[in-house]
Amino acid sequence: MAILISLVAARISDKNDLSWQVGIAVFALAVGIPHGALDHLVTVPRTNKRVMVLFICGYVAVAAVAVLAILKWNVFGFQLVVLMSLVHFGVGDSAFLNELDRLKGLTTSRLPTVFVFLAFGAVPVVIPLINSSSTSALAEVNSSLINWHQGFDNELGLIVLALFLIAVLALVITKRFRDVIDLCLLAGLAILTPPLIAFATYFGCWHAMRHTARLSLVLPQSQRDYEAQHAVKAFLSAVIPGTPALIGSFVVAAALWISGSIEKSFFWFLLAIVWALTVPHMIVTAKLDRSSLQK
Repeated sequence: MAILISLVAARISDKNDLSWQVGIAVFALAVGIPHGALDHLVTVPRTNKRVMVLFICGYVAVAAVAVLAILKWNVFGFQLVVLMSLVHFGVGDSAFLNELDRLKGLTTSRLPTVFVFLAFGAVPVVIPLINSSSTSALAEVNSSLINWHQGFDNELGLIVLALFLIAVLALVITKRFRDVIDLCLLAGLAILTPPLIAFATYFGCWHAMRHTARLSLVLPQSQRDYEAQHAVKAFLSAVIPGTPALIGSFVVAAALWISGSIEKSFFWFLLAIVWALTVPHMIVTAKLDRSSLQK
């Protein structure tokens, strides 16, 4: 849907009118925001308040160190964010596919995890960032990020293409044709849509949606709803606890917009915070991912 909308909108809308891109991106990001707000529910027992407090303090401390590092070393920090996102997204997709096979009782060959996670992570993260259209977007965020690839954009493109082809070959050899289609759709999204649409749609409607589905396997209320054959309620039980984060994000954004406080430097600061939160989120979900990949 994102690909079709982008192709049609690019033909019928003004070249300088980005309102349709912003609209789709806001919707997709809104869908994705709640998924990262449940880390504490799947990591520590809620009955132990002391452990919960220590976990939250540690989570915030790691994010604070990360944001300070990104603000001090802009380009290097951004490069680390790109690398972390690549690994996090790729491993998350691999874990999702593994759990999907297990739950459906499929007898297909084992997922070639190494090839798949590299491709599933590199395609949605790197391709939009080396797209020429991303230059203006990075300029609005922080001009020092424009040359984040240090002039190796063509080489990065070739590396991602190689990873994509190797992953497709590995999936074909193991007769995982469903996952071939999966990866090709993701490549189409990254190539055929503007960078903002590509990342926002992937983040909210692909990565976050799949992560939320996986959370429903470990959250007690979701398990009870699923055992009662209420699949929709089981999924919503993994969504509703994260909605305060979504509401809070929109309230803060609205307040900043009304007050006129959103400036380029402030927007960069907000993005740095969001990227920094990826660090503890990735660390916490690593345990869940490892468990999924081992089963």
